[in-house]
Order: sequence, then structure tokens, then C-alpha cells
Amino acid sequence: MKPESIHQEPLSGGSLVTDSPSVPESSDTFWQGVKDCLPTLLGYLSIGFAAGVVEKTAGLTLAEIAMISIILYAGSAQFIAAGMIAAGSSASGIVITILLVNLRHLLLSAALSPYFRHLTPLRNLLIGSLLTDETFGVAIQKSAARKQISERWMHGLNITAYLNWFLANIAGAILGQWISSPEKWGLDFALPAMFIGLLVLTIMGRRKYRLDITVGLAAVVVAVLVSVLWSPSMGVIAAALVASTIGVVMEQWK
Repeated sequence: MKPESIHQEPLSGGSLVTDSPSVPESSDTFWQGVKDCLPTLLGYLSIGFAAGVVEKTAGLTLAEIAMISIILYAGSAQFIAAGMIAAGSSASGIVITILLVNLRHLLLSAALSPYFRHLTPLRNLLIGSLLTDETFGVAIQKSAARKQISERWMHGLNITAYLNWFLANIAGAILGQWISSPEKWGLDFALPAMFIGLLVLTIMGRRKYRLDITVGLAAVVVAVLVSVLWSPSMGVIAAALVASTIGVVMEQWK
């Protein structure tokens, strides 16, 4: 077998440079994004299953549950929508409530936007439209370790979560007639447990314990106060804004 030739060009000073094809790192591929999503799937399955049960109890058909999970694709918003539909709320009231609850996605997208500024608006839209709290947590953890996020990896992460959420909703809608209370099985705690795990892993990876604990405590205090005085959805947004500001200031003035 004839060996492949290697093209070499001299540099100034007599040294040589070898041309070699660039190979993408395995941690940046689509399939690596799929693999990195796997630890979150249990949370998606349990919460998605519970959402399907609640939606079925609210009187939605299987087709309607499929559409709401594909188009809305938001756990807390789907629970709220199902409850408001069951209560006979107006369409405008449901839309406004869901908008307020999902305003936090502006903050999530803004936090990841620096990694995708080189992409066109359409390609950014494809990434942002499937971004969730869970995929954001995984992406931020990766960025803390690698300082970069590839488009292919993000699509693998997002699409895996999206398909899993849809299937979990459908399973809940089909099997929900035998499960009247998802809380009895602890399904309501699956999502908080998953976020606690992601938070701990991120803090351990960054090794900035004083900063992270201070920011975390500030977020808890603000979230509780605003939730009591105003609403839980605004509490999340206020906590994110205040805590991120404190984190930036501490980083600049340390």
C-alpha cells in the first residue's frame, strides 16, 4: 500500500510545518451532546409524565397534549395552563400568565448568547427555541469546564431533551388514568433533585466556593421576598438579576 504523502512547507528559520486535517474534538459533537443529556432524562421523564397526567385530568385530548408539549414545551407553563384550562380561564389570561412565567428564558438565552455570536440569527433561533432550564444547566456546566460550547453539541443536547419531554407527556396522558396523584410517587421532586445535582457539579467544577455560595444565598433571599410580596414567577427573575449582578461585582472587585 502506498503511504499518503504529507505536505510540508518551510517556515522562516528553516523549521517545517505539517499540514494535517483538523479533527473536531469528541466533546463537541452532536452525539456527545446526546450523551451529556442522559443524566437529565430521569427528571424529564418524571416531570413530563406528571404533566401528561395533569393535562389529561384537565380534560385535554391526546392530540392536544401532544401539541402543547411540542409547541409550548415548558414544564411549569404546561402545569399552569392545564390548571387554568380546568378552571375555565380565558385564553388571554392563560397566554399572559405563561408569558410572565417564561420570561426567565430571556435571561437563560442571554447568558449563553456569547458562545453563539458567530452564528446567524436563524441558527441562534434554532438553539434558543429548544433551550430549557435543564439544558441550560448542562450547558453552563460545560462552559465552566471548556470555556466554549459548540453548535452541534448544543443541538444534540436540546433535541434529546425535546424528544424525551414529548414522549414523557404522551406516556403520562396514556397511563395517567391509573395514576391519580403523581406526588404520591415522588415525581414532583424529580426536577428539583436534578437541578440540585447540576448545581453541586457546577460549583465543584468552578472551585469558587465563596463566590458561588454568596450568590446562591442572595438568590434565595431575593426569590423568597419577591415571591411573597409579588409573585413566584417574578421572584425567579428578580433573584436571577440580583444574584448575577452580585456575582459580577464580586468578580471585578475581588
